[in-house]
Amino acid sequence: MTKPVPLTEIWRGPHRESVHLGHAVICDAGGDIIEAWGNAGEVVLPRSSAKMIQALPLVASGAADAAGLGTRQLALACASHNGAAIHTEGVADWIAGLGLRESDFLCGAHEPQDRAARDALIRAGAAPCQFHNNCSGKHSGFLTLNRHLGGGPEYIDPAHPVQRAVLDAFETVTDAPSPFHVIDGCSAPNPATTLHAMARSMAWYAGAREDGDAAERAALRLWQAMVAHPDLVAGEGRACTELMRACTEPVALKTGAEAFFIAILPHRRIGVALKVIDGGTRGAECAIASILVRLGVLDPDHPAARKFRNAPITNWRGIETGMIRPAAALA
Repeated sequence: MTKPVPLTEIWRGPHRESVHLGHAVICDAGGDIIEAWGNAGEVVLPRSSAKMIQALPLVASGAADAAGLGTRQLALACASHNGAAIHTEGVADWIAGLGLRESDFLCGAHEPQDRAARDALIRAGAAPCQFHNNCSGKHSGFLTLNRHLGGGPEYIDPAHPVQRAVLDAFETVTDAPSPFHVIDGCSAPNPATTLHAMARSMAWYAGAREDGDAAERAALRLWQAMVAHPDLVAGEGRACTELMRACTEPVALKTGAEAFFIAILPHRRIGVALKVIDGGTRGAECAIASILVRLGVLDPDHPAARKFRNAPITNWRGIETGMIRPAAALA
């Protein structure tokens, strides 16, 4: 089947009111498809779901060790964080340790998603800075790698040594040439690939071994850092953080803009990639939670699972009016 299929449904009382269509792929460590929905060959933009790939040269090159980075920094390098104090202070300390400043970032500034951090800025009459950008951890990784490589300040230029290293890593772990790239919300290049290739790369991460080559050892350290610090990867209330905490075995999860999601399941050496084609985050969150339930690593009755799948919809008076639930293909 090459067309998108229903992944998530929105019910209002007894009526199916809306449907989120999409594609999803589960791969084993050899890159073969275990199960798929929709079109496995769909060309997609993984957006922030590719951050652990973009961080691979940071670790594999030796730059992370040269800078003395620990698991917290590696988790931030893979993060799309809320801009809470735990995130911005971590980034600020990391950059200060390199002798760099906020002005060295090229990601831009936006209001933090974390309510406490946003309210604090408002009370202080202060504007957000680039540390609040949800991609500031990734850019800290770029800056660290750039310092190691001795590149110029325009580290987000596709022709820059940092981005050439990222693209090479991306095409290596997806085992496919990227047909094109776009510019992401944080101004960095984001390569395109197929959904199958993205799931294959996540399965490669899941199968990475301590006795492997430099890239495998780097992949192992990155997913382990994500699992060790789910609060840094996203933030309180976010699906990535809550579902990683809820899983019954180590699972690394990462969302991307426009309803992309990946999962790395190292104990089973499998990887997952999915895309909801309308860009609806609620559809992608329900779909990834449903696949984790299907794979037996998430209890369907866990509060975090119930928050994103088979979740009641209530109105402003607290009356239950409907439900977000997986479509039949994922139920």
